[in-house]
Formats: sequence, C-alpha cells, structure tokens
Amino acid sequence: MSTKSILGMGNALTDILAILPDDSWLERFHLPKGSMQHVDEKTGDKIWHELKKMGVQYVAGGSAANTLTGTAVFGLRSGFIGKVGDDELGSLYDSDLGRNGICSRLLKGQAASGRAMVFITPPNGERTFAVYLGAAVELGPEDLKPEFFEGYDYFHIEGYLVQNQKLLRRAVELAKQAGLFVSLDLASYNVVESNRTFLHDIVTNYVDLVFANESEAKAFTGGLEPEEALAEISALCQVAVVKIGKEGSLVQSGENVYRIGVRPAATKDATGAGDLYAAGFLYAHAEGMPLSVCGEIGSIIAAKVVEVVGPKIDIPRWKAAKQEIRDLMAQYR
Repeated sequence: MSTKSILGMGNALTDILAILPDDSWLERFHLPKGSMQHVDEKTGDKIWHELKKMGVQYVAGGSAANTLTGTAVFGLRSGFIGKVGDDELGSLYDSDLGRNGICSRLLKGQAASGRAMVFITPPNGERTFAVYLGAAVELGPEDLKPEFFEGYDYFHIEGYLVQNQKLLRRAVELAKQAGLFVSLDLASYNVVESNRTFLHDIVTNYVDLVFANESEAKAFTGGLEPEEALAEISALCQVAVVKIGKEGSLVQSGENVYRIGVRPAATKDATGAGDLYAAGFLYAHAEGMPLSVCGEIGSIIAAKVVEVVGPKIDIPRWKAAKQEIRDLMAQYR
C-alpha cells in the first residue's frame, strides 16, 4: 500500500461500449471516425436506444475516473470529484467507483447522468465518441470547497473539463493552495485546439505534469511534431509526456529526455490506454521512481488495457502487470 494519495476531478460519464463491424454506423450518425463529438440529450437518447439492441458494456468512465481506478488498484488512496444525475446511471456510477476502491464525492445535478458512447471499429480498434455530458457539465466552481483537497498529495484533471474554464481554474487554484502536485491529461485534439490560449495559461501557472498524445501535443503547440512539441510543453511545466502510439512515449524534464518503448500486446481496443498510462506513471512518480521508470510502468499497464474491451483490466492481467512492475521497481529501490 502506498503512503501517497491522489484526488481526481473529471466528467462523471458512464461509458457505453459497442464494437462495430464497419464504419456505416458512424456515417449514419454523422460521427467522424476517431473524433469526440458532443451530442444533445435527444441525439444521445436516440443513439443509446439503437445501441441497446446490439448488446453493450456499461462501465463507470470518464478520463480522470479511469486513471483513478488504476491508481486505486496500485494502492494509492484515491478520491474523485464529479457530478451525476439523480438516476439509475448515477447510482451505478457511484457503486462502480466504490467497488474499485475510490472514495467518491459525487454531487447531484439537475440533468440526467452523462454518458460516453464509445464505438470501436476495425481494423485497429479505433474509438469514436458520442458524448452526452448531462449532469457532468453542471459541476461548477461554486461546488468546490478547499476541504475537498485536504489530505491529498496529487491532483489529476482531464482536459475535457475545459468546457468550464472557471471550474478548471478554481480547481487548480485550490489544489495549489493545498500544496498538491497537479497533473493534466490533455483532452481530444479538437478540445485542445479550441481552448489553446486558456490551456497554455493553466499549464504555465498551475500544472506540474502534462500528458498528451501526438495529436493533442500538435494542437497545443500549433502544429509541432512530437519531439519539438515535447520540448515546448516541458518548458512550461516540470514534466511533459507525449505518447506516440506504436512508437511508445517521450518524457522530458528540463534538458533530460527519455524515450520509452511500447510493451507487446494483443490489441483489441485502445479505450483507456492513455488513462491507464497516466495511472502507472503517477503511481511510480508517487513512489519516487526516476522518470524513465515512470514511463516504463505507464507502458506496462497501457499494454494490458488494450487487450480488453473497455477501460477496466481483468484480475489476471492486473496480477501479471503488478509482478512486472514490482520486479522493475526493485532494481531502483
């Protein structure tokens, strides 16, 4: 059990996962492949109704909650702040977090609970999202209290919260006042593009660690390739991580750059890979591991989650991952 603790905040969304045989479904609902589109309640209900006929998987999701599920399994005391509706999906969400060992502070909103409908398409298990935010987006700066942040060491936020800039700013202000190490996982590239100036300001003034994938890093830096983007982001904060898919990931702090390879995996679905990479990285960081090892541990766990459908790793894979991680960390202790 780790002595460190982490608090997360994000959109409390139930993931509804559907594996599709081809792209025709996406075309029908005008969803560009690989994108993350927001839909209104009517469209959200229509898609959900259609999906139910296909047989789908329900999982408490949202980027930050996925990361927190990973940190909780690693033994970091993990807490989560979010907002759900007073409905069945909201209750399911709460019990799923509790079952995963997360202490949740779920506030109740007026709208229905948010959901992220995730379509997984061949040949590479690419994900396309149709998101109805519902109550999740009702979380506001006035909901946050300084005591929510007390007793934690880390604060992890997802870039999707940027749709409420006042909320995101208030959260990082309170986290910094409480002396927390702040990490930000940049959201989808289109979210980054439309909030670039604001995100630059937040990263420069409040964030210690940034996680980005290739397209997010490109959007954040105005079109730079991974290595140049990494250098630019790391100049704004303590640590920058750019994930480059099959090429692995790059980590930079100051002048030091580490290139991390990927672990072999029988890839089924990429859902949660970035979120679980962040969980492994933050756990290793909390344990005082060198940054190169933090990246390796992120890779180990990301390789496990891509072998299952959805963002939750099964027990045999967790056991194998933990053993691999223990062996790796033992070399540095």
